[in-house]
Amino acid sequence: MSSSKQPPAPHLTPADYLKKILTARVYDVASETALEPARALSRRLHNTVLFKREDQQPVRSFKLRGAYNKMAQMPPEQIAKGVICASAGNHAQGVALSASRMGVRAVIVMPTTTPQLKVDAVRGFGGEVVLFGESYSDAHSHAVTLQKKEGLTFVHPFDDPDVIAGQGTVAMEIMRQVQTLGADKAAKSGHKTGSKTGPGLDAVFVAIGGGGLISGVANYIKAVAPGVKVIGVQMNDSDAMIQSVNAKQRVTLPDVGLFSDGTAVKLVGEETFRIASNLVDDYVTVDTDAVCAAIKDIFIDTRSIVEPAGALAVAAIKQYVATHKTKGETYAAILCGANMNFDRLRFVAERAEVGEEREALFAVTIPEERGSFKRFCELIGELPGGTRNVTEFNYRISDAAKAHVFVGLSTQGKGESAKVAKNFEKHGFKTLDLTHDELAKEHIRHMVGGISSLAQDERLLRFVFPERPGALMKFLSLMRPGWNISLFHYRNQGADYGRILVGLQVPKADDKAFAQFLETLGYPYVEETHNPVYRMFLQK
Repeated sequence: MSSSKQPPAPHLTPADYLKKILTARVYDVASETALEPARALSRRLHNTVLFKREDQQPVRSFKLRGAYNKMAQMPPEQIAKGVICASAGNHAQGVALSASRMGVRAVIVMPTTTPQLKVDAVRGFGGEVVLFGESYSDAHSHAVTLQKKEGLTFVHPFDDPDVIAGQGTVAMEIMRQVQTLGADKAAKSGHKTGSKTGPGLDAVFVAIGGGGLISGVANYIKAVAPGVKVIGVQMNDSDAMIQSVNAKQRVTLPDVGLFSDGTAVKLVGEETFRIASNLVDDYVTVDTDAVCAAIKDIFIDTRSIVEPAGALAVAAIKQYVATHKTKGETYAAILCGANMNFDRLRFVAERAEVGEEREALFAVTIPEERGSFKRFCELIGELPGGTRNVTEFNYRISDAAKAHVFVGLSTQGKGESAKVAKNFEKHGFKTLDLTHDELAKEHIRHMVGGISSLAQDERLLRFVFPERPGALMKFLSLMRPGWNISLFHYRNQGADYGRILVGLQVPKADDKAFAQFLETLGYPYVEETHNPVYRMFLQK
């Protein structure tokens, strides 16, 4: 008796994907975006950097390529019933615009926490917005329910061969465009075109969220120019693909960082994981400061502002060059999105200089005596390596014998903060280099001078709160009545989340109950009770 169970469909090969990419239907709605030399950044890095301007698509993101191609491949009777997706970001706008161009219904399920700006953008493209749940998971579950109830077709943001093929058209354009640029570049730089690494291109850097874009890019490039490296980029706090590849199986992250919300994916796709495991040459992780610096680099060369996900590739190129000491190579960076909330620019600007290490931060201890402050300021002016500007200086008297000052100084480049700290120490000023200390950069710089003899049994924690009504009340309601808030610092950064620093007076006997409180609360946190900069500026 034969089994009724169908054998699994064979995996698509790079040759299969090449055919799908070459026949993808994206240009009814998407534009062929420019591949532009980043002249200022190229000069600084001594390598040619090319920007693939997907930030200039009608929805300011590459996402509509895959969404439209998926919908265009559906049978007419299927697409006529309409489509549905769950998204709070660029995919939602891509599906809504694609459906509008095709004259079909699009239902977009978004979490209730989605900023009104994004809701309005989806409605502006003709999408029917359904707000449901507090998280993407809630919205996705509701979308699946509506799909079955109303006979709609689900358009996945990344784990679908037709979506992947649509995104792969980005690589098709890059390879065609780099040949046009190659002759001019070769004449100016002395490089040969048509080398073993491809027509004037050594590597393409691609941001990874769920993996749809890099899957399409890798399939195309490895089919037509296998010598060109495909390098994936993830945030250091949202590296689901890298962890999965290393573990040789898909890994679900318990939490993801939200700064680069366009790539904040806890679990990558089955198909995208398979493709990345086989075809991606290397991976780079970058941090928030590096991405902020890259947003500034892109602005300098283009006068355009990309979202954090759109700058990941540029941050990775800078890191790759510094690590491998390359010169004279050519790299393409896909600027994959530009849906940036304007209010977030304050945070980006503040962190960009630190990310480029053009600003260094220090905690310096000086004697509380006449003339010592002047002596320290004179030392700053005499530091070797050229003139430095004081970018920040915070001080408040707190002790009869010594004073702690929080100092920001302009620097000439990476690695200089350690030399400056060593010079301060050499002249008798005890110094703590805070350039890479997250607590110092986010909070302490705004709170210096907050020592209190009343803050006994204090525990210090950095939280990420969702920016929605009731988030603080949830925190307060779950607290035990006997615990006291001894410190609270919050600064709105125009994002979908808020960074909160909280000091809580918790008796030692309540340690177990406090751990349970944190688990029940469910907000991402880092305990900073033993951070030396906290003990220096805030703890008696």
